[in-house]
Amino acid sequence: MQHHSFPLLILFLIVAKVHGSEPLVHISLAKEERIVTLRLSNKDGTLTPVDSVMVDGGPGALAYHPTLPILFASIRSIGNLASFRVDESSGKLTRINEIPAGADPAYLSVDRSGKLLMSAYYREGKITLHAIKANGAIGNELQSIYTDERAHAIVSDRTGRYWFAPHTRPNAIFQFTLDDRAKRLVENEKPKLLRKPNTGPRHLWFHPKIDFAYSSDEQGSSVSTYALDTASGVLSLRQTLSTLPRAGTDATANTTSHIEVHPSGKFVYVANRGHDSIARYAVNPRDGMLTHLGNTPTEATTRSFNIAPGGRFLIAAGQTSGNLAVFQINSEEGHLKRLNTLLVGKTPWWVTIR
Repeated sequence: MQHHSFPLLILFLIVAKVHGSEPLVHISLAKEERIVTLRLSNKDGTLTPVDSVMVDGGPGALAYHPTLPILFASIRSIGNLASFRVDESSGKLTRINEIPAGADPAYLSVDRSGKLLMSAYYREGKITLHAIKANGAIGNELQSIYTDERAHAIVSDRTGRYWFAPHTRPNAIFQFTLDDRAKRLVENEKPKLLRKPNTGPRHLWFHPKIDFAYSSDEQGSSVSTYALDTASGVLSLRQTLSTLPRAGTDATANTTSHIEVHPSGKFVYVANRGHDSIARYAVNPRDGMLTHLGNTPTEATTRSFNIAPGGRFLIAAGQTSGNLAVFQINSEEGHLKRLNTLLVGKTPWWVTIR
């Protein structure tokens, strides 16, 4: 018994170490009312299912705690927020708690301290702040700010001081400062940045190294570049480019969805729904401006995608197809090469990788 226990222990530790170094991928399946967990191979981008948890009402947006193995989920159809503990070795989720929060929470973010959960509400047109307890449970509501209809996201700049909420219907980005001591968002001196009609700023992503942000413009089938004034926390529009491959492409049947900046800061990716492609852009490191590199075909109605830590892989979810597409990212040119396609289930709503 003793003779065999040490090799078995060593083998267990090796396996745990290997698994621990491979990212976990969480997918919310709205129609199947569950969250699926998969393990992403760093070697070839293969996805291996490891867990599935039922979530009554259908999960939507997902967000990770910045330091703890905690996953937060919105449940849009019933207006709840839930938290789960992630076993990083096995990938399994254990529910911590679930609370009522408001109709149609569309986006979740956690502040840098890990003490505040921010939510944007598409139907009610508001932003809320909830306390996060030491064990990862969602606590009491600290603040509710009514903004305007179709609040689609709530995100911070890279310092965590300034927060922004893009809204598709009023074509505006609402601007806030976080008061850490009071645990409240304070309306900025310029409370919102207005865009022209039928632009629809939807999601916003900040550059990791320079003070610029980029938005996916839902109705405009475009991507926009903004400079951030770090003294005031105010955005100013600098550039808008089409997310479609060439002039003359029919934009009436297309809307954009998610946007992300590559961890290196060299590239920006935007998903098109209708054209069913991911638009790729190069970032000028001096002035933040974008240059369109091209479009890569992806799954039908890609609502969500996420870039894996380290920037080697991008995983896109087809809301219509039910497939996950795993792409390898060329670190020098930003091109996307499809490696694997996996049927994951009905209506994949959100992809997040950790």
